[in-house]
Amino acid sequence: MTTQSDRVEAIRAEEQVALYCQQHPEAAEWAAGYGVISHSIETQARVYQMADLLAERRIAGDGIPLFELLHASDRIASAAMWLVVHQTYVQHAYLDGRDLSAADFKPHPEGHTGGSLNMVPAYVGYMAANAISGLTRSWIMGQGHCVAAIDSVNLILDNMTTAHAARYSLTDAGLTRYAQDFYSYCLGADGKQDSPLGSHINANTAGGLVEGGYLGFTELQYVHMPLPGERLVTFLSDGAFEEQRGSDWIPRWWRGEDSGLITPIMINNGRRIDQETTMAQEGGTEWFTRHLQLYGFDPIVFDGRDPAAFAWAIFEMENRLLAEAQAMAESGEGCYNVSLPYGVACAPKGAGFYGEGTNQAHNLPLGANPHEDVTAAHNFNESARRLWVPPVELDKAIAAFQHHAAAGRPRERDHALAHREVTLHELPSTLSRPISDTPQDLSTWVRHSPMAAVDDMFLATCQANPHLRPRVGNPDEMRSNRMSNTLEALKFRVVSPEPGIPESHHGAVITALNEEAVANAALANKGGINLIVSYEAFATKMHGAMRQEIIFANHLSEGGRPQHWLSVPLVLTSHAWENGKNEQSHQDTMMAEAMMNEASNVSRVLFPADYNTAAAAMSAVYQTQGQFWTIVVAKADAVANLFTAAEASQLIADGAMRLDWAGYRPDEAQLVLTAIGAYQLEQTLRASARLAERSIPHAVVYMLEPGRFRQPRSAGEQAHLASQSLRDTLYPASVTARVFVTHTRPEPLLGTLQPLNTGPQTVALGFINQGGTLNTAGMLFVNRATWAHIVQVAARTLGLSAEELLSVAELDALAGKVNPTGIIIPADQPEVSQ
Repeated sequence: MTTQSDRVEAIRAEEQVALYCQQHPEAAEWAAGYGVISHSIETQARVYQMADLLAERRIAGDGIPLFELLHASDRIASAAMWLVVHQTYVQHAYLDGRDLSAADFKPHPEGHTGGSLNMVPAYVGYMAANAISGLTRSWIMGQGHCVAAIDSVNLILDNMTTAHAARYSLTDAGLTRYAQDFYSYCLGADGKQDSPLGSHINANTAGGLVEGGYLGFTELQYVHMPLPGERLVTFLSDGAFEEQRGSDWIPRWWRGEDSGLITPIMINNGRRIDQETTMAQEGGTEWFTRHLQLYGFDPIVFDGRDPAAFAWAIFEMENRLLAEAQAMAESGEGCYNVSLPYGVACAPKGAGFYGEGTNQAHNLPLGANPHEDVTAAHNFNESARRLWVPPVELDKAIAAFQHHAAAGRPRERDHALAHREVTLHELPSTLSRPISDTPQDLSTWVRHSPMAAVDDMFLATCQANPHLRPRVGNPDEMRSNRMSNTLEALKFRVVSPEPGIPESHHGAVITALNEEAVANAALANKGGINLIVSYEAFATKMHGAMRQEIIFANHLSEGGRPQHWLSVPLVLTSHAWENGKNEQSHQDTMMAEAMMNEASNVSRVLFPADYNTAAAAMSAVYQTQGQFWTIVVAKADAVANLFTAAEASQLIADGAMRLDWAGYRPDEAQLVLTAIGAYQLEQTLRASARLAERSIPHAVVYMLEPGRFRQPRSAGEQAHLASQSLRDTLYPASVTARVFVTHTRPEPLLGTLQPLNTGPQTVALGFINQGGTLNTAGMLFVNRATWAHIVQVAARTLGLSAEELLSVAELDALAGKVNPTGIIIPADQPEVSQ
C-alpha cells in the first residue's frame, strides 16, 4: 500500500529528476525513452546519481559520454527485440521495417520468445555497463533457451564468433539467413547440423560459458567462477529458482580475498511455461526480497524493461559488494557475514511485444501462426513496428559501442572466463607404494588404500602450484573417504569456524549435503584446480551437472575451440562393492556407466586397481585440459598393490595391459580374463590361479579405461582409442573365449566394449542389482562375481564342464545348496568399509 510519505518522496524525486534534466539536456534527451522503452523516475534518479559518481571518480570508460551511450542502448535494445521476434516468426527480414505479408512468415515458427525479449535489455545493459566503466566483464546466463537475445545483440554490435560472422550481417540477406537458420533443422553435406544457431547457448554463441539447458545449475556455479580481479554478471530466471537447492547459500561461499566480483540478476517475469512461477504464487517480488534478505542477500529491485536500469544495477551492486568486502576485511570479526547484492529485474514475460505477460509469451506470443492467420500477421506487424529502428539511427547507436580499444579492453566475446588458459607450474613426482616381488603368490601381496593416493597426489599438486585456486566439492565424509590430509590443509569453507574442526573462512573444501551444489563448486572453478569426491551411489545426483559440462566442452572441441582449463576429476568412492553396511541405496554403479555413455575423449572413466594406479591417474588428470575424468576408487586399506609405478604410468597411457606374471602360458591362451576394478582384479587373479592349477592356458588383462576400446562414434573418440596393435595383442582374433569382470553392471560394459565381443563366448560379470547389509565378499557373491563364478563361466566359454575346474563343495555353494563361507568366500572376512 502506498503511504503519504511514499507519495511525498515520489514528488520530491520527480522534482529532482526534472531539475537534473534542466541542467543536463543530454540527460533529458535520453529520459524521453524510445519506442517501447521508457525510463521511470526511479531509474532516472538512480542513473543521475551514477552519473555524478562517475564524474567524481573521473571514470571515462570507452570515452563515449554516458547519456550518449544510454541513448544508444535504447536503440540497440529495441532493434535486438525486433530481431528476436523476427527469428521466431519470419523467413524474410527487411531492414526498412516494412509490414510483412503471409509469405514472409515461417510456416512453422519456433522460439523461446518471451524470455529472449526479457533478456535483450539485460544483455544490452551489460554491454553498456562495460562501455561506461571501460571494463569487459564476463557474463553467464542460466536460462540458455533465451539465446536469441544474446545472438541478436551480438549480431547488431558485431560481437560474433567466426561461425556467425561468416553467415550473418546487418543486411536484408544477412538477417534473412539469420532468421531462416533459427530452428531450421537442416543438415549439412557433412551430415551434421548446418546452422550455427541453437535453441540454447552453444559453442558458436559469442562469450557463452554454459548451454543453460539444465535450469538451476548456473545458480550454483556463479559464485565460484571469477578469480580475484575478475567480474562476472550472472543472469538468472525466476523459474530456475525452483530447480536446485543451494542457490540460497551463495553468500556463504563468497570471499573478497579469493573471489572476483559477482552481480547476480534475476529476470523476474513471473511465469514459467504453463503457469505462474512458484515465486509469483507465493507473493511475487515482495516475498522474494524477504527471502533473499533471510539468506544473506541485499536485494535491489529495478525495472527489467530498461537497459539503463541494468547498467545502473551492475554498477551499484559492484560498489556495494566492494564496500562490504572492505568492511569485512577491516572488522576482523569471527563471522564472515557479507550481505551480497542481488538484482531483481521486474518485467512481464515477453515485455515489449504482443501477448506480454501471458502464458503464450513463453514460446509463441501471437497465439496463432501469422503465415496463415491475418489477425496474427497484423498483430506482429503492429508490435514489430514499435521496435523497428531506422538504419541510419541504428548505425549511429552501434558506433557508440565500438570503442573497446580506447579503454584497452577485449570485446565481450573474449571475456576472461570464456578463454581460460590454465596449466601447472610444477608437476609433483607421482607417489607410489611398494609391491610384492612375487605377485603371483597372493600371500605376499602388500595392501594400501587407493583413496590415500587420491588424497596424497591432490594435496601435493595443490601445494606445488599455489597460483591455482583449489576447490574440493564434497557432499560429506571427507575423513571417511580417506581425504584427511587434504581436509587438514585446505579446510572446510564456513562462515563461522568451529574450534577444533578443520574449518576456515577461506577454506577450499565446499561441503553441503547437496551433491549438485558441491559438484558445481568445482565445475565452476575453471581458473583453478578442482576435485569432486563423493559416495558412488549419491554421485548420480550430479549427473545432470556433469553431463551439461561434458556436452558443452565436447561441442567447443568439435568446433575447433578446445578448452584449456585443467581437467576435472570426479572421484567415486565408498562404492557399491565396499558400502554394504548402508544397504542397497548405497550400492549403485550407475554414475560410471552413465559417464561411459558420453564422448569418451571428453568424459573419461577410469578404474584404478591399486594405490599406484590411483596415484598415476591423479597425476595424469591435471596434465590434460578440457576433460572430465570419472575415477572409481576403492577406499579400503585391504586393496593389494599390484602395479609398479612404471606399469601404472603405462596403464594410463594405454588404457589396458596384460599382466605377464599372471595367467598360464599366455602366449598360447585359449581364454582372456579381463578385470575392470580393484576388487574385480583380485577375484580374477584368484580365478586365474585355479585355471593355472588345471593347466588351462589363459591370459589376464587389466582394463583401466574401457572407453579406449569402444566403437568410436566421433573423430574425437577415434583419436582417443587405444592403438589397433595393442588391441590385437591383448585380444587376439584367434582367442574368442573372453570373460570380463567389471565394477559396473555387465550389460553397459559389454555395450561399450562391443568391438571385443565375440558373441556367445564373451561373457561379462559385474553388479546385477543385488545387495544389502553385506561386506565386500558378500557383495561379490550375491552379484555372482567371485573367483568361483569367474571359473564357472570360463568353463562354459571354453566348452568345458564346471566339474573339471571346481570341486563338488564349490559347485554346491554356487548352486545355493551350502553356505559359501569358508568355501568360496573367506571365513575370516575383513571388516565392512566405514
